Amino acid sequence: MTALLDLPERTAKPRERGITHVLDRGLSIAEVDGLIEVTGGAVDLVKLGWGTALVTGNLMSKLGRYRSHGIPIVLGGTLTELAITQDRVDELVAWLHKLGIEHVEISDGTIVIEHDRKLALIERLTREFTVLSEVGAKDNARIMAPYRWVEQIERELEAGAWKVIAEAREGGTAGIFRPDGEVRMGLIDEIVHAIDPDKILFEAPRKDQQVWFVRRFGTNVNLGNIPPADVLSLETIRLGLRADTVGAVGPLKPRE
Repeated sequence: MTALLDLPERTAKPRERGITHVLDRGLSIAEVDGLIEVTGGAVDLVKLGWGTALVTGNLMSKLGRYRSHGIPIVLGGTLTELAITQDRVDELVAWLHKLGIEHVEISDGTIVIEHDRKLALIERLTREFTVLSEVGAKDNARIMAPYRWVEQIERELEAGAWKVIAEAREGGTAGIFRPDGEVRMGLIDEIVHAIDPDKILFEAPRKDQQVWFVRRFGTNVNLGNIPPADVLSLETIRLGLRADTVGAVGPLKPRE
C-alpha cells in the first residue's frame, strides 16, 4: 500500500491515538471471523453493547475469538450503571475477572449517578482494569453546559481514566450530536480547547460524523461506536482513500 501511494501516517497497534472502537451488538462467531479477516488490523477495541453480554449465547467463544487476535473487549457502560445502582459492583468485578476482561466502561448516561461516586469508582477500578469513562447523557432532555463537559472530563482523567468517551449513543443522535446527527461544533471546540483530543474517544457511528472528526482532527483521531460493517470504510476515510477526505488528511503532490 505505501509503495503505491503517499498516504497519511497511521499509528500502529497497540494504539494510544487513532483508536477505532467497534460496537458489537450481537455478532455471531462467523461474523466476528469476517470482521477480523477483512479489518482486524484496524480494530483496537470491541464493546459488547449495553447489556448484551448477559444474554448472548456465544459469549465465551466470542471472547476467545477476539482474544486470540489480540483485540480487547469491554462491556457496555449500561451494565456498569446497573451494577452501581443495585450495589453489585463487587459481583461485576469478579465476573469480569472470571471472563478475563481487562477493560471496563464507567458511565452515567442512562442512570443519574452522583459524580463523586463515579470518580471514586474510576479511581478504584483503575487498580484492576483499564478504565474508559463516559461523559454525556443518552437522553437529549438532559442538557449539560460545555463547561460541565470540560469539568467532568478533566476530573475523570485525573481519577485515572485511560480515555474519556464523549457520548453519542449507537445512533449518533445524543450527547455531542444534535437529535438529527449534526455535530455540536461549539461544544467540541470548547472541550478540545481545554483537553487534549487524544485523551478523548469521540463516539461517531455515522459516516458523515466520522468524516467531520477526521477532517477536524486528522487521521489519528479516536473514534467509537463504529458499526462492524463500517470499519473498512472508516479506515479509508482516515487515509484519504475516500472522496470525503481526499486532500484533507494527506498530500496530493507527486513523489519527488
